[in-house]
Amino acid sequence: MKKRKIILNLAMSLDGYIASEDGGFDWIVGEEDNTLDTKNEWNYSEFLNNIDVVLMGKKCYEQNFHKDFKNKKVYVATSAELEDYENIHFINGNLCEAIEKERKNEGKDIFLFGGGELIDNFIKADIIDEYVVGIIPTILGKGRPLFLKNNPKIDLHLEEYVVEKGVVVLKYCRR
Repeated sequence: MKKRKIILNLAMSLDGYIASEDGGFDWIVGEEDNTLDTKNEWNYSEFLNNIDVVLMGKKCYEQNFHKDFKNKKVYVATSAELEDYENIHFINGNLCEAIEKERKNEGKDIFLFGGGELIDNFIKADIIDEYVVGIIPTILGKGRPLFLKNNPKIDLHLEEYVVEKGVVVLKYCRR
């Protein structure tokens, strides 16, 4: 049985933010110049075909991102006691432990969708297998950061890169 990977996949501004201060993401766009585009492209649909579990924070859930994953098992991290429904499962407590349990079940890979506070737990536990980060050609100046403070040193290997309309997608795996 193939070990399921925990994969972080998101976009961030050049200065390290994954959302504006109010949680906005309308800035996540490329530019019109495609002169530096690579032949290979990032295929998000193909990525999703290899995923059957998505983990997101409550803020992402409140922005209705869970509706994009109706055919996946969606975990929502929250401190509130909420009832599961349809494909939505609310979890609190030790998120890493809960997802490690899920990882032991047979299935496809696990998608860490966001936000920064949720992802921080997995970075600090050093259990992310792949980091797929799209660098958006924008400097926000302020917002919600991807990396919080006091992270461990994690050595990675660049496995793939794609450039599309000024957006650089970097795929790193563990060394």
